[in-house]
Amino acid sequence: MGRLIYSGLISLDGYLNDADGTFDWAMPDEEVHAAVNDLARPIATWLLGRRMFEVMSYWEGVDVTGEPPAIVDFARIWAATDKVVFSRTLPEIGTARTTLQREFDPEVARALKADGGDLSVGGAGLAARAIHAGLVDELQIFTSPVVVGGGTRFLPDGARLDLTLLEERRFGNGVVLTRYGVS
Repeated sequence: MGRLIYSGLISLDGYLNDADGTFDWAMPDEEVHAAVNDLARPIATWLLGRRMFEVMSYWEGVDVTGEPPAIVDFARIWAATDKVVFSRTLPEIGTARTTLQREFDPEVARALKADGGDLSVGGAGLAARAIHAGLVDELQIFTSPVVVGGGTRFLPDGARLDLTLLEERRFGNGVVLTRYGVS
């Protein structure tokens, strides 16, 4: 049985982006990016909401010539991973290894988990639906040393999760990774 993992690079006050929708304050340095890659590498399928897909589709065919090793590695990880995008508004998908679903159906995620591969859910709205459906097995949180005061929250209102700390790791730039199993 695979796991459904929700990962995010967040502010200390729990936001994925700030009130202006920017997230440049969370851009990982080489050390953090390598850790993100290590966690992303075993993912069989990414489940993405429309906005997260639009951000992440940057990696489709990006020229990584001369880029640091972590960037090159992530581009390879993106290209090698299956993706399911949930969107009512995207007319089509123009990226490889990607399918489009119009509505999030928890049974689709359950079936993918039953296939045995780990899944990653991306996008706060989609993750909220997965959390409320009881599908999320692990949280991977990279907390940046910044308070942004508002924006898109990493965790949804109304969610109750009992957690077990699996890992804590500190990075040279002040970012802290915490991984939690969902009980």
